[in-house]
Amino acid sequence: MPKQVDHQERRETIARALWRVVERRGAVHLTMREVAQEAGLSHGAVQHYFTSREAMLTFAMDFAAEQTALRVGRGVQELGDRPHPRDVLRLMLMETLPLHADARATSRMSAAYVLEALHDKNVHARAREGMRQGRALVEQLVRQAIADGYVDPERDPAVETDLLLALTGFTPLIELDVIRPQDALAAVDQYLDRLFDKE
Repeated sequence: MPKQVDHQERRETIARALWRVVERRGAVHLTMREVAQEAGLSHGAVQHYFTSREAMLTFAMDFAAEQTALRVGRGVQELGDRPHPRDVLRLMLMETLPLHADARATSRMSAAYVLEALHDKNVHARAREGMRQGRALVEQLVRQAIADGYVDPERDPAVETDLLLALTGFTPLIELDVIRPQDALAAVDQYLDRLFDKE
């Protein structure tokens, strides 16, 4: 009897292979054939799941975002029943920075996807919507922290959200060895200390 193929698992295998190719070589010259070779599949097998390079990249990016969300979710669970919003925001920022192998892979995938989005209107629309949703989630956390009395009510939640997201700009500085990961974390911690200092 022929082996049953788990199609979602096969798509995820292809996505992870794409991440590895992006991590090694970037996405500028990425081809479906190269990803198929990395995944140990035929070119035709990859085309069976993804009809275009754009579709493959989009799935790989969605999968990367999903994996990041799962890591954040596990981290939040480890913080206990009622985690402090400062700890939740720190965890979210840490998972967007290339501080460990999984975060580095998804961070590089994200960077490649943004570059692709600059030249493809369909990718641009999807990437923009994903970032808008991510930003809205951070702003919701900031607004709740203000409402719960953790943050000075005089703080502008929209501005604080933008400043928090600006901290993800440490990614290229870490990747290019301009600063050390611990220096980025020190800056993140200092900003969060200021945000949650109501005195």
